[in-house]
Amino acid sequence: MAPELGYKIVLAVDWLVAGLWIWQAGVWGRMVRRVSVLPNDRSPDLDDGLGQTGGRVTLSVIVPARNEEAGIEATLHSLAASQGAAPEIIAIDDRSTDATGAIMERFAASLDSFPGATAATCKVMRVTELPKGWLGKTHAMHLAAQQARGRWLLFTDGDVLFDPQVLRRALNYAEASRADHLVVLPRLLIESPGEGMMLAFLQTMTLWGFRPWRIPDPRARRDAVGVGAFNLIRREVFDAIGGWAPMRLEVIEDMSLGFRVKRSGFAQRVAFGGDLLRIHWARGAFGVVRNFRKNVFAFFRFRPELLLAGAGGLFLMTLFPLAFLLSSAGAGAAAWLPAALLAITVSLAYRRAGQYYGFSPFYALLFPVAAAMMIYGLIGSMCGVLWRGGVLWRGTFYPLRELRAKQSS
Repeated sequence: MAPELGYKIVLAVDWLVAGLWIWQAGVWGRMVRRVSVLPNDRSPDLDDGLGQTGGRVTLSVIVPARNEEAGIEATLHSLAASQGAAPEIIAIDDRSTDATGAIMERFAASLDSFPGATAATCKVMRVTELPKGWLGKTHAMHLAAQQARGRWLLFTDGDVLFDPQVLRRALNYAEASRADHLVVLPRLLIESPGEGMMLAFLQTMTLWGFRPWRIPDPRARRDAVGVGAFNLIRREVFDAIGGWAPMRLEVIEDMSLGFRVKRSGFAQRVAFGGDLLRIHWARGAFGVVRNFRKNVFAFFRFRPELLLAGAGGLFLMTLFPLAFLLSSAGAGAAAWLPAALLAITVSLAYRRAGQYYGFSPFYALLFPVAAAMMIYGLIGSMCGVLWRGGVLWRGTFYPLRELRAKQSS
């Protein structure tokens, strides 16, 4: 291939990348305004209240936790302090080797004297053995769901912080919008510049695959959502899709629940939680990458060719224009215009995403560094699973052949 022709092809790719970013950012920025923001929601309060009367429970909150001693007490306290809601809290200690179970027991025993507590109740369950064919988290939630009495079930994590208003607002919105499954997107807390760099990148990149305004559309079967921090589902719908049993070996069980609900024809809704729902997802930039690596290979169904295609696409859409610009071939003035358009569009995308997810748009300056680290995380996730022959998840090893067999069944 002649050098001049190669230059023209690469330059054309540069323009294509810039054009795609302009298109995607424009569509996302315009359409995301249709998505509800829970703190601003004006759904009327439920007429029958959100408490527990005569053995009737509106909401059961299921909190599985394994070695979560650092955050589980704050999570349970925030749930117990809910205003306008009196949830049945079911906390499950999933084979913890730290003080998680003891903290749960102490909290449940002292709930009546907890300052600010409502009429919430708390039941603690202990898992000592994991049956074959189950992941620990799905098994724990399966056991708890069998004990839950609520008309609504909320599956959450042991490190989430709930504003006193979030349960009431979420239930009001779910009922008013006739939802069968409601996902509230949490605000990810940022405690260091490295965390901000990585989280801002991840959340801005959602504009390429996450179209929350299409979630309520029953015809948009590919547009489904599930988030471990806040999966709220009607009890009868949860039972109708088979509960957790069909997803017992799903590493990304929260998303699998969302897809199963949507594909079964039930009504799904999503809302931004703002400061009503918060979580500190990881510590430091490399902590974010480690969390990302844990389950991203599962997102690609443990298929190396799909993950490599994803990593290549990510490189093309993020680092390729910069690499070309820094090369000797890209030193000419013609390469600067698409690169400048891309930089401006990415900055605007960060600004708009930051309005919903709560991060500074100035993290766009670190966009190339975050992209390189995410590509490293993608490749590292695949290599780690293939090298070990399976997934090491919270101290338990799951063979790759079993995970693949379950996903193909």
